[in-house]
Amino acid sequence: MISTNTSGTAVYSAIQNSMSLDTSGSEPAPPASGAASFGAVLQNAAAGLIDSGNVADTKSADALTGKGNLTDVVMAVSKAEMALQATVAVRDKVISAYQDIMKMAI
Repeated sequence: MISTNTSGTAVYSAIQNSMSLDTSGSEPAPPASGAASFGAVLQNAAAGLIDSGNVADTKSADALTGKGNLTDVVMAVSKAEMALQATVAVRDKVISAYQDIMKMAI
C-alpha cells in the first residue's frame, strides 16, 4: 500500500483540491481557509518522501540484525524508490517549465 504522502498522484490531487475555480472558470480563486498552500503541499510531500526513506532504512537495519522480515524490507524499499522516482519526475518537469519560461521573449 502506497502512503498518500509519498504518492505522486496524491500530491497532484492535493494540489488540484487546494485550488478551486471561480464560477467563470477563468482563474483560480484564492484557497479556502482550510485549504493548504502550495508550499505546504510541497513540504508535506517532501516530509513523506523523507519518512518513506527512513522507514526503508529502519526495516533494512532490522533485517540485517535478524529482527525484520524480508518481505517488509522489499516493500519499504520499493515504496521509497517509487516516491523518489515520482519526486525526480516532478522536479524534472518543473525545471523544464522554468527553462521554457526563461526562453520566452519579452
